Formats: sequence, structure tokens, C-alpha cells
Amino acid sequence: MVESPVRVLHVSKSLTLGGTEKVMQLFVANLTPSHFTAAAYCPQDGERGRQIRALGIETYINPDLLSVLDRFKPQIVHVHRAGWPEPELLKPMKRAQTPVVVETNVFGRHDPSPSAAIIDRTLFVSRFCLERFTTTTGIPADSSRYSFLYNPVDTDFFAGAARTNKDFSIPAAGRISRADPGKWSRLALEFLPLVVRDIPDFRYHVIGTIPEAQEYVAANNLSRNVIFHDPVQTDAKIASFLNGVSVLAHANDTGESFGLVIAEAMACGLPVITHPSEGLKDNAQLELVDHMTTGLVAQNAEEYANALKYIFSHPDEARRMGLAGQKKAARLYRAQTVTRQLETVYQELLHRKGITA
Repeated sequence: MVESPVRVLHVSKSLTLGGTEKVMQLFVANLTPSHFTAAAYCPQDGERGRQIRALGIETYINPDLLSVLDRFKPQIVHVHRAGWPEPELLKPMKRAQTPVVVETNVFGRHDPSPSAAIIDRTLFVSRFCLERFTTTTGIPADSSRYSFLYNPVDTDFFAGAARTNKDFSIPAAGRISRADPGKWSRLALEFLPLVVRDIPDFRYHVIGTIPEAQEYVAANNLSRNVIFHDPVQTDAKIASFLNGVSVLAHANDTGESFGLVIAEAMACGLPVITHPSEGLKDNAQLELVDHMTTGLVAQNAEEYANALKYIFSHPDEARRMGLAGQKKAARLYRAQTVTRQLETVYQELLHRKGITA
């Protein structure tokens, strides 16, 4: 008897170029086609939807999720969401009697609502998010219900696109984020005068600027040192941008529940400078960046500036950290490896419910 592939519908509330949507794209693109038939759903279309369709993967753009469930009849629905209560997203799966429901919980939030009872497995995107969840909720760790699965990264592409002859002594740092104040930190600006004072030809390349950053640069006469770039839409353009800098300068007061840009920079062989977040804010950036191994961790603007100056004045050390980060990214975040781990989760849940394709 020839078994049919398991039908898996990946669900997201957006198809923009954000990290959540990129993770969904990488999963549907890398599921083993002989074992799984993947499709994507979103109420509204976007650039990510067009990229998914270009891969030959079906997308359902429809505000009525229940009608899509009735049409596609998935054995597994995989929801990508923040983690807080969203009954309008989960109730259609209950009505459709979806056999298996998996969620990628992006921000490590707890959903105690009745509609969340349909979820069979919650996958946090970092060990940090899982451990914070168990600590703050008092819910004991149970790998059969709550576990972590790192976000997939196309490490093969970024490693292949990375410059092999990079000169890490060139004083150029890069920053990539959404043009959202919530993705910024004052630290991302306050280190600038301290670096420029000692390295006048320092260049800070920024994707995702905000008005406050532009105002700070103008007020401090830093226009010669800071170059604002337009947003990019493809990995090829991200790799090209990263090839033009010696280090990724990460700074975000809210922290990272994973840190996709950090992982991509690591895959390109770049050292990363970051900082810790306070209290219970996201801190997975410290799970990715190992101080003095894959990058540097700074506590304040002065330490951040000194970290940058250290990179430029110790190019051999910078290269060593970049290569260590590249190896770590390939080992832990490689899209194909992470997707095989996800397939194991799918098979375990199907087996637990006695479902065969």
C-alpha cells in the first residue's frame, strides 16, 4: 500500500517580510515532499506569499479559515503566533476537528483560554523562552506538550554567499531591523560619538531607521558616519549588505525571543555585538551570542563602543569569532536540520493520536 503524504497547513496572520513569516516560509519550503504536502494560509496576501508561491507551494488567501480547513482538510495545522489568546484563530480548527494542532509560540506568551486547549504541542523559539514560560507560569516542563525548536535559518545560502576574504579591520558595522521604535535601543545610537571620536572614518550602515535615529544623527553631526539604507526583501540582498560590514551591531531594548538577523549574520561569518535585556524581557540574543566566542556582549554605551573598536583592531579575533558563529549557526539553526526535527514532532503527535496517512 502506498501511503499518502500528510497534509500540513501553516497558518499566519500576516504574509509580510517579518521574521515570523520567514520562519513559516522556510518550514513549508523544507518539509520532505514525499512525506508531507505543505500549504500556507493567511487572511491577506503579501510579499512573503508571493515568495512562497514562487516555490510551488500553495497559499490560501481567505479571511474565512474554516472554509480553507474544509477544503484542504489538513491532518496537521501549524500556527505561527505571538502566544497570547487568539480565539478567532483557534476556534475554526476546533470546528473543523483538525486532528493535530501545533503552534510556534514566537514571544513565549501563555494562552490560558479555552480555545487553546486544542493545541497539542507548543514550540517556543528558544530555550530562553521555554524556561521563562515555566518560571513565570508555574507550569512544569513537559516535553510532550511544551518544548523549544529553534527558528530555521538558510545557513547554507548565507555561508555560500559570505565573502571569504573579508577584512575585519575595516571600521564598518551593520544594523538590520524593522523601522519600528520597539526594535531600537538608545544604546544603538549612544555608542556612535564614542566610536567616531577614536575612529573618524567609522561607518554605521542601518536598515530600518526611525525618525529618532535620524534626528540623533543630525543633532550630533554624524551624517558622514551613518548611512541609512532602504529595506531589503531577499536573502541575497541581506547577504550583500552583511558582506559590506565587519560586524553586526545589534541593540534592542525589548530583546529577542530568538534573533533571526543575529543568526543570519552568524551564518555569514560575522561576529555580533549585543547587550542583555532587563528583567523578564526577551534575552535569547545571549543564547545566540557567546561572549568572546561568537561575538561580544556589552552592558552600556562605553562597553559597546569599546567592543566595536576591539573588533576593528583585532581582525584575527573577529574572524575567529565569525567562524565560530558560522559553525554554531550551521549546527543549531540550519533550516533542513530544524525542519527534520519538526517532522519528528509531527510524526510523534500523529502516532500519539493513532493517525496514519
